[in-house]
Amino acid sequence: MIAQEVAKKYSAALFMSTHERGLVDEAYEQFSGLKIAMEKDASLLKFLGSPKVEEDQKLQLLRKVFGERMEQLFVEFLAVLVRKRRAVYLIEIIDEFNRRVEFEKGINRVTVLTAVPISSEEESALVATLMTKTGKKIELEKKVDAKIIGGMVVIMADEIIDGSIKYGLTRLEERLQKIKVH
Repeated sequence: MIAQEVAKKYSAALFMSTHERGLVDEAYEQFSGLKIAMEKDASLLKFLGSPKVEEDQKLQLLRKVFGERMEQLFVEFLAVLVRKRRAVYLIEIIDEFNRRVEFEKGINRVTVLTAVPISSEEESALVATLMTKTGKKIELEKKVDAKIIGGMVVIMADEIIDGSIKYGLTRLEERLQKIKVH
């Protein structure tokens, strides 16, 4: 959960800064490209997150690699992440930033987590329900995680709807522990 909290905080700051300077679309494009590159080769992310590498070396590399390729504001944002030891969350921050940008443009990117893949009928019904609820176009990202046992978890903007069996069992356990048995 810390990754989501960090992502929300830093993506909000990035969004506000880029919005004030009219650089939202450029930030969306450049950070999306950076995310794709890091997903193909995680060595930069590992380097920036490594406690064994001195902060000055990380900052020097950032400025050397991105100084000519990215807006100065974006390079300084990356430097802040390094200084605050939050660079390991860069992909999550970019995801959350992109989610904010898309939301501003009337697109709501929603992640649905299920224990097994959902059918196309279930997907259509979920998208229709969410479109009705939000009034926005829905882009659905589907993920499968057997740990939730069953049901689904829907993550959209600042809302998490947890209808998983795992969550239900956890809540049941909490209630049962509160019951006093004589």
